[in-house]
Amino acid sequence: MSAGEIAGVVAAGGFVLLVLLLAVPLLKLGKTLDEATLALRMAHEGAAPLLAEAKTTLEQVNTQLDQVDGIARGVNSMTTNAAALTSIVSSTVGSPLIKVAAFSYGVRKSLSGRRDSGSSHGGRRRRAG
Repeated sequence: MSAGEIAGVVAAGGFVLLVLLLAVPLLKLGKTLDEATLALRMAHEGAAPLLAEAKTTLEQVNTQLDQVDGIARGVNSMTTNAAALTSIVSSTVGSPLIKVAAFSYGVRKSLSGRRDSGSSHGGRRRRAG
């Protein structure tokens, strides 16, 4: 064997060694990509039922919100009716009550004025007589 052939054999052996050293990380990378593909497939398969359940939940929430909206409308109507009833009662009962209060105040004032004037005259008469 000549020196050129020996150099060729050494170069070929080095190339085989380089290919083997690069093949191990490439095989590991291939397994990692397979696992990643499997994980993505499982996530995709699991997402469909999850989204279906989320849709069902949102439909139920919308139904509940419709019911709450109806209740809020009913409460608003009751509030309006109560305000109208209060206004009617205050206008119907309030005005006569104000008149009665003013009349009773006037009667008390006039009676207390008579008592004060009667007791002051009576006291002066007793001292004089």
